[in-house]
Amino acid sequence: MSGQRVIALLGRPDAPTDAVEEYCRYLGEAMTAEGFELIIERVTWPQDGWTRAAKGLRRRAKRWRGAWVLVQYTALAWSARGFPLRFPRLLSILKAAQVRVGVVFHDVEPYGGTRAIDRLRRRAQLHAMLKALRVCDAAIFTVPMEKISWLKNQLGKGCFIPVGANLPTASKANSRKGIFTRGKLSVAVFGITGGEAGRGEIDQIVDAVQFAASRVGNLRLIVFGRNAQSAEAELRQRFQDGGVELHVMGVLPGEDVVRSLSISDVLLFVRGHISTRRGSAIAGIACGLPVVASAGSETAAPITEAGLALFSPQRKGDLGDVLLRVLEDEHYRASLAQQSWVAQQQYFSWPAIAARYGEFMRSLK
Repeated sequence: MSGQRVIALLGRPDAPTDAVEEYCRYLGEAMTAEGFELIIERVTWPQDGWTRAAKGLRRRAKRWRGAWVLVQYTALAWSARGFPLRFPRLLSILKAAQVRVGVVFHDVEPYGGTRAIDRLRRRAQLHAMLKALRVCDAAIFTVPMEKISWLKNQLGKGCFIPVGANLPTASKANSRKGIFTRGKLSVAVFGITGGEAGRGEIDQIVDAVQFAASRVGNLRLIVFGRNAQSAEAELRQRFQDGGVELHVMGVLPGEDVVRSLSISDVLLFVRGHISTRRGSAIAGIACGLPVVASAGSETAAPITEAGLALFSPQRKGDLGDVLLRVLEDEHYRASLAQQSWVAQQQYFSWPAIAARYGEFMRSLK
């Protein structure tokens, strides 16, 4: 017997991988145990144009009457350049069809930037998010609500649910340490930001790993995920003096991500501050790794209960010092790994996330 129907409604797909679609797929598998059947649908506005896409949505929504529709929000899913002004209108179409509208805010803050266009984009995103919050029946935020700058009061229809790792079960990773490693300690980097920010991340990675290698001997650095291959030439050039065994791969299937993390000793996360919406950081937690990262405005429980070794970006050389401590101190490293395993089971596993969804949605009946 199928469960209560829930529609996950997506906009424009991302490339080369669509983390939001993967999120919905893993969530849907876990929600069956909560008595829900999650079905993924898309609004194909990039292909059809907004007028035709809206008409198609009105037609489909008639069949969803009474069901929950969880609309997945990122600014770029609903606008090619991050001006999602049509997004609230889409929610109004759903409300008119008498469906129960939930918005899952994967983007919880408007984009940064100091140019005039950035300020305009930020205003458009804030307008869309505030209006969406007024229209919807329920809102799911991927970071704690008290950490969100534009949420001025705690609304009863809001709920915080962290994201999980978009990976097949990582339980196999626990017993793989030492296999294929030939005694070397391994540092994993899952994804690098593109553009100018990515160059800064490469600098951080190289400086920290070279410093650690100079103290503990040969290290293995495994870099994979988005923009890894575009960073390969610079990484190889900067590590050419030896001391670091470099492996660079591109976007990998989930099973290979788990395999790469399972033979690593620590995940180095430098793509901004760690938070409960950072899937690539949570991937390390899911595989039971210590995570070297920095704290910021979104860093709060339950991510702080995982095995984090925090560094300060403002303190010169601190990333290298923190990474070295994790690599040198086997007992500290094992303690952090255990914390990650416990946090994964309690907060970041898909069954735990699905249970939060189920409890919240049942509370709104």
